[in-house]
Amino acid sequence: MNNDIPVQDIGPQGEVMAHAVDACVHCGFCLPACPTYAVLGDEMDSPRGRIVLMKEVLEGALPLADAAPHLDRCLGCQACVTACPSGVPYGELITSFRGWSEPQRERSPLARAGRAAILKILPAPRVFSLAARAGQYAKPLAPLLPAALRAPLDLLPEHVPAMQPNPEVTPARGKRRGRVAFLAGCAQQALTPNFNAATLRVLARNGIEVVIPEGQGCCGAAALHTGAREEALRLVRQNLAAFNPDDYDAILSNAAGCGAGLKEYPVVLHGLPDEAQARAFAAKVQDISEFLAGLLREGELEPCLPTARPLTIAYHDACHLAHAQGVRAAPRELLRAIPGVTVLEVPEGDLCCGSAGTYNLEQPELANELGVRKARNILSTTPDLIASGNIGCHTQIQSHVRRQGSRVPVLHTVEVLDLAYRGEL
Repeated sequence: MNNDIPVQDIGPQGEVMAHAVDACVHCGFCLPACPTYAVLGDEMDSPRGRIVLMKEVLEGALPLADAAPHLDRCLGCQACVTACPSGVPYGELITSFRGWSEPQRERSPLARAGRAAILKILPAPRVFSLAARAGQYAKPLAPLLPAALRAPLDLLPEHVPAMQPNPEVTPARGKRRGRVAFLAGCAQQALTPNFNAATLRVLARNGIEVVIPEGQGCCGAAALHTGAREEALRLVRQNLAAFNPDDYDAILSNAAGCGAGLKEYPVVLHGLPDEAQARAFAAKVQDISEFLAGLLREGELEPCLPTARPLTIAYHDACHLAHAQGVRAAPRELLRAIPGVTVLEVPEGDLCCGSAGTYNLEQPELANELGVRKARNILSTTPDLIASGNIGCHTQIQSHVRRQGSRVPVLHTVEVLDLAYRGEL
């Protein structure tokens, strides 16, 4: 798509945005893949429509305020990237645009305070844990609250577990076959600490030494995707200082959103002096399922014990794993490697569950509609268990599955492996 975006005035992020707009041929293959278009049926709430809106705002032909409502409704799920035959890097476009446009947005003092609070609480696991525990006492009042305040309470689990310490080094069991660094993440430390505990156990069992580098922080995805670019840059550089990719075989994440965020570092730092450092870092980043599936394909993954009875598992593709990182086969291969497990495919499996970072807080009605739809599709397969690879998806799906009256367990893929190794499936 031809454009007159003033790249020189915008800077390096202008190059990223202009390249993405150039790549779009306006074919429309992205429309049926887009969750908001599926729900709203409005061209301006589709990737193709949003690309036109961003182009016109960047060119100065359209006021930002006119485009903002449609752009704010974008989940950033990148299902359009998977569907696009022209390879439009839509994720890079919407993220860069939000970082460029946010300083120009007109928001009320209350809205700005709310966004600032979110970006202070989410990246701080201990603060997040305290807030979650306090929120449990407010849950009975949820029906009386506005949707924006009710949504986070609805997503809280029935029980907020105690946080678990992150050992700096978890040694390999038996002969050491590899050494990896691990990003501990934010929300899962507060809401689902067993995600990390299971990850460390499974890696150690397979001869992998795990280092959780001191000084690491939030991956920066929440700040980046809400337009808080300066805060995102600070967090990106904090992690680049904490992780030396030359010291590890891989840098692992067990949260799809975090892993995708880590792999975005070269785009975030495009045109800046530390871009090369970001590229070396991102080249080592893998999702936990990618890494373990690599061991499985090489015949080096320790076999799991068989299930006590035939077990069906509905696997949910987290958008930032399937679309943003292109990882689909690995988690399915791992689950199928457990004797007695059958993996079920979910209808409309490519459609986002509606979690998408802070989306539940900023677009609660749309997030709820997508959550209801996802839970209904998953439960239609009548699974014994539900697995996914992202904390946001986990909380969204668990909440909506429970609201539809089901007690089917919802676990991380690595938790399923951990149970299988212990003979508890």
